[in-house]
Amino acid sequence: MLKILRENAGSWIVKALLGIIVFVFVLWGIQSGDSNKNQEVATVNGEAVSVDEYRNTYQNMIAQMRQQFGSNLNDEMIEMLQLEKQALNRLIDKKLLLQESRKLKIDVSGKELAESVKNAPMFQNEGVFDFNIYQAVLKNNDLTPEMFEKMQKEAMTIEKLRSIIIDNVKVSENEISEWHTWQNTVVDINYVAFSADDQKEIAPSDEEMESYYKENGDKYKTLPKIKASYVQINADDYVAKAEVTPEEIKSHYEENIQMYETPKSVSASHILIKVPVEGGSALEAEKKTAIMGILEQVKQGKDFAELAKTYSEDPGKNNGGKLGFFKYEDMVKPFADKAFSMKPGEISDPVRSQFGWHLIKVEEVKEASKKSLEEATAAITETLKKRKAKTLAYNDAETVHEAIVNGDDLNLAAGSVSAKVLTTDFFSQKDPISGIPENAKFAQIAFSLPLLETSDVEEFETGYYIIRADEKIEPVIPDLKEVVEKVKSDLSSKMRQDGALADAKAFLKAVKEGAVFSNEAQKKGFSVKATGPFKRQDEVPGLGFEKEIAQAAFKIAKPGEVCGEVLMGKQNYYVISLKERNAPDKASFEADRGEIQDLLLQKKESALFEKWIAQVKNESKIDIRPGFLD
Repeated sequence: MLKILRENAGSWIVKALLGIIVFVFVLWGIQSGDSNKNQEVATVNGEAVSVDEYRNTYQNMIAQMRQQFGSNLNDEMIEMLQLEKQALNRLIDKKLLLQESRKLKIDVSGKELAESVKNAPMFQNEGVFDFNIYQAVLKNNDLTPEMFEKMQKEAMTIEKLRSIIIDNVKVSENEISEWHTWQNTVVDINYVAFSADDQKEIAPSDEEMESYYKENGDKYKTLPKIKASYVQINADDYVAKAEVTPEEIKSHYEENIQMYETPKSVSASHILIKVPVEGGSALEAEKKTAIMGILEQVKQGKDFAELAKTYSEDPGKNNGGKLGFFKYEDMVKPFADKAFSMKPGEISDPVRSQFGWHLIKVEEVKEASKKSLEEATAAITETLKKRKAKTLAYNDAETVHEAIVNGDDLNLAAGSVSAKVLTTDFFSQKDPISGIPENAKFAQIAFSLPLLETSDVEEFETGYYIIRADEKIEPVIPDLKEVVEKVKSDLSSKMRQDGALADAKAFLKAVKEGAVFSNEAQKKGFSVKATGPFKRQDEVPGLGFEKEIAQAAFKIAKPGEVCGEVLMGKQNYYVISLKERNAPDKASFEADRGEIQDLLLQKKESALFEKWIAQVKNESKIDIRPGFLD
C-alpha cells in the first residue's frame, strides 16, 4: 500500500473520508504494540480481548476526556463515567463487528485503503497527500504504517458492515412533518404563581412545634464527634539538616536538563480565511484571491489588527488576531515553519494549512536559551534540600510508628525523635478542627480509627501525621429547647409552603368548577401573567427552565382550558391555562425539511445499528475475567 501512496502522491483531491480515520483513533483507541494474547481480560466467541488492547483503549479514552474536561477530570468523574466498563464494551463490540464482517465476507481492497488515507486532510499539504506528514502523524502517535493500515482497514470494514445493516432505513414524509410540528409548535400560557413568601402571619404554636419535632427529630440529630491526639512531623523542620553535595546538584542538572532549557517561541498575529475540506479547486482559488486582496491592503499600510477584526475567520479576530507566544509544536507545521523563519515586524505571504489561508505577522521572537549549572544551582539546591527533608521527616515518622507497634505509648514514641504529642478539641467531619492543614483529610482518618487505635504514617502536604482516636461522642437527638429556633424556622417554612399549595389548590378547584381564570384570580387578589410564545425545548419566558410547566402546557388541548393539577416549579406553585397554540407554517417546514430528514435518518440508522449489535451480543458467548471490573 505504501507504494500506491507514493506513486499517487500528487493526483488526489480532498474527500470527506476523515470520519473513518477519526473512527479508528477515537472509537477503538490507538494500539501501540502487538497484543499480549496470554493475558486476557475477556473472550468474545472464543476470541481474546488482551490486557494490552484494553489498556490502550482505556488510556485513549482518558486522553479524550482530559481534552474535553481539562483539569476538572478527576478520579470521581472517571468512576462516574464508568470509563473502564466503556473501554471493555467498545473492544467487545469491535470483536463482534469484525467477526460478523468475516461471516459476510466483507473486505476492503488495497486500493480502497490507499484512497481513504490519501484523502484524509490530516495527511495533506495544500490539498495534496504528503507522505512526510503521513509518517510524522503516525510517529507522533507511536504507530508504524503497518499498524495504522491494519487499524484503518478494520475501521473501514466495520463501516461497510454498518452500511449494509442500515441500507434500507428510510424516513417518511409523515415522520418529517410530525417532527417539524412537534419541535416548532409554540404555546402561550396564562399563569398564577403561588409563593410561600406571600404567606404572612405564620407563627407556629408550641404544640405544633412539639408535634413537628416528634415526627422529624432525626433531622436534628447531632453529628458524631471525636477527640484525637496526633504527632505532626513537618518536612520544613528538616530543611536545615538536609545536606546537598555539588555532585548531586550536577547529577540532577544533567538528568533534568530539559527543565533548564527554554525552546524558541514566537508571538504573532494572523488573519485566517477558511477553506472547507470539500471546497474544490474553484473555491480554493476564490479563497486565495481573498487572502491576496487582504495582503494588498497590508502592503498599502493598513493596520494588520484592524484588517484581522474585519476579515479574519478565526475566533481570535476580535483581539486583532493575536495568538500570543507559542512554541513550534503548538502550531500546525506549515504555519509554524513560516512563523519561526520570520523576524519581528515581518508579515508573511499567504500560508496554506489544513484550516485555510493565513497571513502571519510576527510581533516578537524569544530565542532558545538554557540556564547554566551555575545559574540553576540555587534552585536545584532548594529542590534537593526539600526532597531530602521530606525523606528525613518520613524516617522519623516511621521511627515513631515502629515504637508504637512495639508497645510504646504515643508520648514515649514521639519523644524518641523529639516530637510533641498534640491534642484536639472535639470536632465533627462537617466542621473539622481548625489550624490543621488538610483538616478534612485529618478528620476522615480520625473517624476511620477504632477508639484508642493509632493510624499508620499518613502523608500530608506539610509532612507526616500519626493520629490516635481518643474519645468519641455518638450522635443523639437533642431536647427541643436546644434547637427550638431551628425547628421554629423549619416549621414556619413548611407552613408557608403548605399555605401556598392550599391557595393554589383552592384556586384550581374554583376554575375547574366553572369560575373564569382571570376573574377568580382578581377576586382572590392574585396576579395573572402571560408567558408569551415558547417552544417545547425553550426556556419558559419569565419563569426560566421549568420542564414540568412546559410539558404540561403542551398537553392542554385547546385555548381557555386549565391544566388539571397544581404544578410545582423551582420556587413557586403554579396554575396554568392555555392562552394560544400555533403550529408552524408550511414555509418554515420547507426550509427545515432537508435538515430534519438528515437528523431523523441519522437517529433511525443509529438506533437500528445499536439494536442489531445488541442482538448479536445477546446471541454471542462473552466471558469477562472474574473480578476484572470490580
